[in-house]
Amino acid sequence: MSWNDFYRRRDILDAVLTAAARDPQGRLPFDEIPGAAEAFGTRENLVAALHYRWTQLLSGHLRAQTEGMGEHDDHVDAVKRAFTAAVRRDRTLYEVVAAHRDSYPALKTAHRAEQAMLAVAAGLAEPDEPVDEVAKVGAAFEALLTEGPGLRPARPFNRLLRMLAPSA
Repeated sequence: MSWNDFYRRRDILDAVLTAAARDPQGRLPFDEIPGAAEAFGTRENLVAALHYRWTQLLSGHLRAQTEGMGEHDDHVDAVKRAFTAAVRRDRTLYEVVAAHRDSYPALKTAHRAEQAMLAVAAGLAEPDEPVDEVAKVGAAFEALLTEGPGLRPARPFNRLLRMLAPSA
């Protein structure tokens, strides 16, 4: 991909998010955005590119919040702050990705990887544990992160542990 292609795709993603801001959980503006079909081919490819952008944003916040943390530091709180900061930074991106990720098999897989990343970063699972178990823990943790108005976690940590117990 050339730099021109990169910038063209970036501009199309920006245009999609601008159009989707009116209704982030509605139908993805694809046909309405000039050049989207030529640049991405399918809606799935477009959503995959948006998910990649979300993953970069979230990963950056996770690195910033967890850098230099020790074994005894509160990793759960750090991941909560990172997730909340990423959503606040680009709520439309988060909502568009969340609304469409279950529509395509490749995005379901990418979302499971994201959930596993959250669980491992929070110290709730280890990277060498079975992927399905780590993803379950991450899904429960993500549910807590996205609960309540403004994506503020509403439950204390001991409720998190009770939610995770069935997956053990």
